[in-house]
This record gives sequence, structure tokens and C-alpha cells, in this order.
Amino acid sequence: MRRWQIGAVAGVAVVVVGVGLGVASADEAVPTVNCPQVAIKVAVPAQQQADVQRNLELLNTQITEANNRLKSTVGQGGKDFIQNAILGPLKDKRIATINRIETAIGRNAAKPDLNAEGLAPCTLNQGGGASAAQPTAVPSAAAGSDAAAGVPTVNCPDVPITVAVPAQQKADVDRNLELLKTQITEANNRLKSTVGQGGKDFIKNAILGPLKDKRFATINRIETAIGRNAAKPDLNAEGLSACGLNEAGGATAEPTAEPTTVAPTTEAPAPEQPDTDAPAGTPVAANGQLSVCGVQLCNEAGTAIQLRGMSSHGLQFFPNCVNANSLAALRNDWNADFIRLSMYVQEGGLETDPTGFTNKVNGLVDDATELGLYVVVDFHILTPGDPNFNLGLAKTFFQNVTAKHANNNNVIYEIANEPNGVSWDAIKTYADQVIPVIRANSPDSVVLVGTRGFSSLGLTDGSDEKEILADPVDFKNVMYTFHFYAASHGADRRAVVARAAKELPLFVSEFGTQTFTGDGTNDFTSTTAWLDLLKANKISYGMWSLSDGRETNSAFKQGTCAGTNFEGAGVLTEAGRYLRSRILTGVGNPN
Repeated sequence: MRRWQIGAVAGVAVVVVGVGLGVASADEAVPTVNCPQVAIKVAVPAQQQADVQRNLELLNTQITEANNRLKSTVGQGGKDFIQNAILGPLKDKRIATINRIETAIGRNAAKPDLNAEGLAPCTLNQGGGASAAQPTAVPSAAAGSDAAAGVPTVNCPDVPITVAVPAQQKADVDRNLELLKTQITEANNRLKSTVGQGGKDFIKNAILGPLKDKRFATINRIETAIGRNAAKPDLNAEGLSACGLNEAGGATAEPTAEPTTVAPTTEAPAPEQPDTDAPAGTPVAANGQLSVCGVQLCNEAGTAIQLRGMSSHGLQFFPNCVNANSLAALRNDWNADFIRLSMYVQEGGLETDPTGFTNKVNGLVDDATELGLYVVVDFHILTPGDPNFNLGLAKTFFQNVTAKHANNNNVIYEIANEPNGVSWDAIKTYADQVIPVIRANSPDSVVLVGTRGFSSLGLTDGSDEKEILADPVDFKNVMYTFHFYAASHGADRRAVVARAAKELPLFVSEFGTQTFTGDGTNDFTSTTAWLDLLKANKISYGMWSLSDGRETNSAFKQGTCAGTNFEGAGVLTEAGRYLRSRILTGVGNPN
């Protein structure tokens, strides 16, 4: 959405060498930190044991670092130096770490409240001495039998595969058949862990209803997989999705039949599939292939999720700001889920060097994939605002990118950044021609479609979401983009988004904390109201921008991208610190 000139700023690095810092001698009584222990009183799922233990060990590392800092800074600062420079930052780190433990457990069980706010502050052992260590033992998931406890179990119909499965798709079909079993297991665990909760319709609304939606999506994926190399079958997804209950408990029947396979139609061996497994504990490892279920973005298990991340600035404007180091910082230091790669088409972008810029995008997708991040590949049209002007270039670009990443499960395609000066009918005509190009190589990917009036759902043009509802894009796994800039867009637009979110799948692929120019004063009050709305509706968002320019929209301080350190609040602007804090703690703090 950026409509300003990028100015070159020359940076001069200044190195200050400290002399005579007070360092305590061995016989001096240096204080040490005294932190409350974080007790995990719930069973930790096996899948999250390593992640939880790693974060418990990190709490000890933070204590050690704080003690070292206390020793190396004796005599520095005023009366509040220790509180402001050591205990305060330590509290922030502990809140983020305890929150990560809660989140990790919540991926495969009920998310606990470990009292992060209460256990984060540390005090001082004024006389020195050893600091109490944080126990790192992780309680295992409790064993037990549903049948023995008399807890109901789900009773789901078998999904018979009555057609021959092409050899190329057998692994995909088998994986989804296994997923049906996993969904049954998860539902049974949920029945057990929620005994006594809710009213008379709790099981139907909270367990059987979501299970039906997950099974419907999975059976559809099996049909789609077979249909890639054979006639697409009708496996009766609607009829086989609903499950009942074994009220007295007991084992649930699971599919046992092995589908028949047929050989590929060519004698050449099927190409070897690349290993795209994401690192454990990363966003992609936790959520897998995304899809659109109803008005929500859902993970591979069919659970509605919200992705939070950053948008790059134009890749031609800030070529050094998006790289393996900055992406690793997003994942490890921010706990973000995705990066949006803004590939400007004009303004010195893709049209000037299609091969070079396509290769750059592909390389950055590979970097993000290796880190287990999701990627939004953004075809960043802005001027001219009619996406049909770039139709040919769009088809070529998306054909090349989807071919390179056909086997990825972490790529989302945004086909038109901010259409403007053009009707919804023209945007839909464009989408109807570009989406089939994407689907040819990436049939299951989520596609984001820009809305008119600079992706404002038409509000900038005096329209609203009703024109989209009257004539939606007729493809599965499609979401519609909405962009806002908090200092320019307020409560009136939030009311429309709240209304539209009940009927349209929305994705905020770009927002800013300042005005729509990308500059000026940050309005964090408005930003918080926006992000609270998006959280309540599980609408994913990415902030503009991962750059180090002079504008207030830049997440990094000027000169950061010339180096290799992208971690910590010290390299961030107010806008960057706000969003990092919001993702890590749930509260945006620009300080």
C-alpha cells in the first residue's frame, strides 16, 4: 500500500569503547537474582515434551545471564539501574518464556494458565549466594483407559476407498486416512479431559461438531488427491463425516481396509518428493497444510487458527532486510508465524527483471521453509490499480513460483495486493484467470484475493463486503484481504470488519500502526483495538514492514539491515517493539 518515495540514508557506524567499568572482585558480595519457580501441574503431551523442557532450561539460562550482568555492572547507573536494566528485562523474558510453555502444551491439550504475570518478577538475594534453579523435569501425559473410566468415546463410520488409488497419490491418501484416526484419538482425549464441563450440548458443539468438520475436510482431501491422476471419486464426505458416541466407552472402530493402487500411466518412475518436514516446534510443524473452513483459516487438523507475522517492504527497496537471519529472528525472538514477501510488480520491481526477482522470491521461500515459517507470496500491484494490467506477468510469475514449491505445505499466494480504481467485477475476472494457474501446481494452497479500494472491502470507494458476498470467487480455500492503518482507520471500519467476518473469510495481509502513508505518529491505542478485534475473530495479520527505512512503519532502526543481528528490542523501532511484544505477551508495548 506504500505510496511514497524511498529515500537513501547514509549511515555512519560509531563504536564507543567503555573504559573502567566496575567489575566485582571475587571477595565482594554481589547480589544474585531470586526467581519463583514455575510449576507445571498438568500433563504435558508427548509431542511437546522437548519444547517445554527447552523453555524450562531457558528460564535457568536467563537467571544465569542476569547474575552475570549483576556482577559485570557493579557500580554502574543510579539507584534504579538494577531494576530498569536487569530485573525489568528479565521479567519480560520470563513472561515470554512461560507463555511459550503454555502455548506448547495447548497445541495438543487444554492450554494451561501457569500464572506468567505472577511468576515473572524476580527479586534480589542482597547477600549473594546461589540462585534457586528452575526445575526442568516435565510431567508426562497421564496414562489411563477411557473404557475403564466409563467415559464416552466417539463412534465414526468407516471411510471405504472403493476405487483404485494411483501410485503417485497413495502416500497422500494413506496420510489422510491416518489423520482420520488421529482425529478420533484427539476427540476421545477431549471427551476425557472435559468430563463435567459445559451444558447439555457441550459434547455436540465442542467435540462432535468440530470433528465432523475436520472429517469432511479430510475426506475431501482424499478425493482431491485421487483426482490428480484419476477420475475424482465421490466418497460421500457429507454422509461419513458425522460421528456418534459409545456412551459406555470402549474402542472406536477405525478404518482397516487397504486401498487398492494402480500403477502410474507412464513407465518413468515418479519423481522423488523433497523432504519438506518442518523443524519440530515451529508454526508449520504445529499446523501443517492450511485450509479455509467456513470463514476461518484452519490447520491440518481442521482447527481454526490465527497467524501473526510481518510483511516485508518492497524487495527491491530493502534487499538486505529479509534474509535467513531476520527470518530466524521472527521465528525465535518474536514467536511469529509467517513472513509476507512483497514483490512489487512496478516501481522498479518484477517487471524490470522477472527472472531475477522470481529467483529472489523462490530463495526466500526456501529460507522460510527451512525455518518452519509460513510464507505469503504477495504479487504487489499498486500503480496501476487494475490487476488485469499485469495479468500476463501474474500468470507467468505464479506458474514459476508454484512449480518450484509444488510440494510445500507452507506457502500462501496473494494474487493482487491493493486493487484500486477498479470494480469488484474486474478483480474477480482477474482472480478467475490467475487462480487456475496456481491450482495446477498447488491444488490445496490458500489463495488471498485483494478487495477493491486498496483492499478495504470497498470502503474507500463507498462500498462494502456485500458486493463480494453477492458474487464471491468460486474456488475453494480462498480468503479476502483487508488492509488498515491504525492512525487513519478507526471504529467505523472496525464495525464493518466485525460484521463481514461473520460471512467472509478475511486475512489482514497488511496493516500499520501509523497513517496510510506509512509515516507519522504511531497510534497504538487504535492498533490495539484493531488487533483485539482480529484476535476475537481469529483473523490472521501481518504488519508493514520488515525494513529499516526512515518512516515510522519500519520495524528495524536505520542501519540494522546492513548487519546480521536482528534479535532483541534494541534493534527495533517503536512499531517493531510494539508488535514483537504483542505477539510474545499478548500486550503491545512500544518501549
